[in-house]
Order: sequence, then C-alpha cells, then structure tokens
Amino acid sequence: MTNRVLVTGADGFIGSHLTESLVREGYDVRAMVFYNSFGSWGWLDRCSPDVKGLFEVVQGDIRDPYLVKQLMVNCKYVIHLAALIAIPYSYRAPESYVQTNISGTLNILQAGKELETQRIIHTSTSEVYGSALTVPITEDHPLQGQSPYSATKIAADQLVNSFYASFDLPVLTLRPFNTFGPRQSARAIIPTIITQLVAKNKSLKLGTIAPTRDFTYIEDTVSAFVSAIKSEKGLGQVFNIGSSFEVSIGETAHLIADLMGISKVLINDNERLRPVNSEVQRLCAANTKLKDTFGWDQKYGGIEGFKKGLLETIDWFSNPENIGLYKSALYNI
Repeated sequence: MTNRVLVTGADGFIGSHLTESLVREGYDVRAMVFYNSFGSWGWLDRCSPDVKGLFEVVQGDIRDPYLVKQLMVNCKYVIHLAALIAIPYSYRAPESYVQTNISGTLNILQAGKELETQRIIHTSTSEVYGSALTVPITEDHPLQGQSPYSATKIAADQLVNSFYASFDLPVLTLRPFNTFGPRQSARAIIPTIITQLVAKNKSLKLGTIAPTRDFTYIEDTVSAFVSAIKSEKGLGQVFNIGSSFEVSIGETAHLIADLMGISKVLINDNERLRPVNSEVQRLCAANTKLKDTFGWDQKYGGIEGFKKGLLETIDWFSNPENIGLYKSALYNI
C-alpha cells in the first residue's frame, strides 16, 4: 500500500487547504468532492499553482456507502472532513445533517473496517461542547447538543469511539474550534464581517455579539491534521485544535474594522439570531494534549497571531476576484 490518502470534503474551506498541504508533504492525495452537475471541484478549482494537477479528484457523495468504499480501496489513510456544518441551516433541514454527518461517517468507518485502512482521522467540531461549563475546554468536557448540527456531530464522534472500542479500528478524532482564513464560507462570522466591510455597507448586520470564540487560523488547523497523519500516536483519542485565545464576536468585529481602517456601527439582525437555548455562549480550547502528543505548535497564537491571521484573511477577501465569489448582500445560512 502506498502513502495514498483519501480526503473527504476536499472541495471545502479546510479540505482544500489540507489537500494542498498534503501534496506538498509528498502524499498521494485522492480528493473526494461533492458531486454536482456543474463539474465544480469547489475551492480546488482555485488551488495553488504549485499543486495543480498533482492530486486525483473524484466526485461523489459521502452518503453512498458503495462509492465511499470504492474510493477507500488502496488508501492507507483517510481524513474525513465531509459534513454539513451550517448551524442555521440545521434548524431547517435536520434530516440532511443526520444523513450526511452520521450516516456518512458510518460509511467511512464500515469501509475502513472491511478494507483494514491503517489510519482514519475523523473531524469533529467545538460545537459538540455547547456553552463552556469550564474554561479552557478540555477533551473530557461534557458534550451538549445545542443545535441539530452539534447533535449529529456528537453522534458521529460516538460512532468513531465505538468502532475503536468494538473493532480496534485505527481511528482518532480532531476537534477544530473556530477556524478562519481565505476561502471560508460567508456563513462564518469573520467572512461575514469582512465581506460586509469590503462591500462598504453602512452598518454591519450580525447576530448576537456577546459570545466568545477561539479563532484558529487555517494554517495552524491544517498543520494539526498533517501532524496527526504523520504520527503513529493518538488512536482512539480526541484532540482539540484551538488557539486557547478567547475573544467576543463584538470585539472581533471592531478589530477587523480597525485593521481595515473603517469606522462602523454594529447592529443586530434578528434573522441571524440563534434560538436562545441553542446559542453557544463561550468557547476556548485547551490545546495541551494536541501539542504533547503530536508536537504541534501554532504560528498564529494570541492577540498578535490573531491580528496576523485577520490581515491575511482581509487581504484575500479584498481581492476583487475573490470577493466577487461572495454574495455579501445576502444572509447565507
């Protein structure tokens, strides 16, 4: 078996950056992108020139167990990123999240068991913790399903744990907190702010601005995945990927506006508010376990690292070719 790795969800924000990084690290990458009639590979259509044409792209659907197994044949590793992740849309279409996030993960696990895949990395989310009961949030923090999205990710995480316990499947779970950077969907808060400011909107339309988040720049998140795939450690365990730096949504909006040299008045948009009991009020990661196990270290830590990452993100979104791909006037759920 070669060093071939299947990346599901490779057309997305994290998946496209990870695909590029794995190619540069010398891996034989098979990138699974969501099938569509346009023949679009998502962000891989705009991949960096130095990796263009150096990886295999296959269109498919994570919900199809037969296709998933076919794509995993002869893959030594699997990094499973494919998921529905938008929290507001999970209020409208929870069944879609069950099929994609739970059944899709089961398809990966079952195929991995049958094919004897050597290492499977499953992607979780900080949303499974709900509002922090203790800070910083360690990997043994209680799981709280405060949205249909987070509930399906909890179920997927538990399936992963069960296949390790029941079948000794070589799996581990990486749990990113709020990753940000170039290519991120406008459904996420930082692109929401930047795209509105780049469009010179007179005011910012945001949901509640009091909750705090642990933002991690995309380069640091990707390096955590690469560190995990290179290692033989960590099987059966969960690892947070976070900066351990906490900042509120409101503070983030003001900081971005300052970095862009823009004075803005924040306003709330009722359409963007989560149900009260569903809103996650506080997230801040403990990342010691990730560092100690895989030797991971962040390049964008603390307030200065956060500012550096924001400047790089602002620069990317300020490019007319990039901002033209977004509909900043619309609320993307």
